[in-house]
Amino acid sequence: MSLRQFEYALTIAEQGSVTAAAEVLRVAQPSVSQQIRGLERDLGVELFSRTPTGLVPTVAGRAFLREAQIAVSAARRARATARAGADELVGELVVAVQMGLGTRQLPGALGALRRRFPRLEVTVFEEPNPTELERLARGGVIDLGLMAGPCEGGLYDGHHLGDEEFVVVLAAGHPLLAADRVELQELGREPWVRFDHNSALDGVLVDVLRDNGLAPTTVARVSQTATAVRWAAHGLGVTFVPASAVPPGHEHVARPVTPVVSQPVVAAVRPGAGPAETALLEFLRQETWHRSAPGWVTPPSTAGSAPVV
Repeated sequence: MSLRQFEYALTIAEQGSVTAAAEVLRVAQPSVSQQIRGLERDLGVELFSRTPTGLVPTVAGRAFLREAQIAVSAARRARATARAGADELVGELVVAVQMGLGTRQLPGALGALRRRFPRLEVTVFEEPNPTELERLARGGVIDLGLMAGPCEGGLYDGHHLGDEEFVVVLAAGHPLLAADRVELQELGREPWVRFDHNSALDGVLVDVLRDNGLAPTTVARVSQTATAVRWAAHGLGVTFVPASAVPPGHEHVARPVTPVVSQPVVAAVRPGAGPAETALLEFLRQETWHRSAPGWVTPPSTAGSAPVV
């Protein structure tokens, strides 16, 4: 087995066909097919099933691809480290973000990083499930992560960037918008736009409402914070998101709550981080991690943190 075969299998899983994968990889289709057949022969299992919509990984294929991704990411980091010069860095940097954190701060930091290392390839993905985020971190896939709370287990060094206050988003014209802060108890009868089961954001909401003796009535579940905010603004229900996750133009329908709910934002970096991770951490430190708006105050306490690595 070779890393080339791993990359071919990962590309097929992403593209859904050998033909599309060959185009992305810029190699001949027969070569891709041959490499995958050889890989399946070595493994003794079938990695993909043919369906009307394309190739999909089998159960064994999904298990293999998870480990293949770890191996390919590690190889890319090794190449980047070996080729790093004093003024130039090439390779791939993988950044994982707990969904909802750093929505406004991360783009600026990444832009500064790309200007410093223009040949560096940066891959960023949001992960709503903290358990999956932890699995990826333990597998060595993540170079830098943004998450809530302290890092545990000694795998990564945690660097506290600031605190993220949560806000409730209401429909335009909602009477509670007249207040600078919304009492959580006043939301007892409101329907809620919530997030996917087992996501960190939904966990924060459930914990906060439970601690205040409230039981949410769910009208919808979504996967993205921007969707939740827009649906809440249109009157489907209220939602609860980090302040920086409120899209521009919707600040007028967001209010902080009483009691205050906030989370620490931590950058998790492997010990002995390379120049790319070190530079991105410094750029993140330069960003503003306290959001200000009329009637909003800096949160005096921290509550409702989610499980982290």
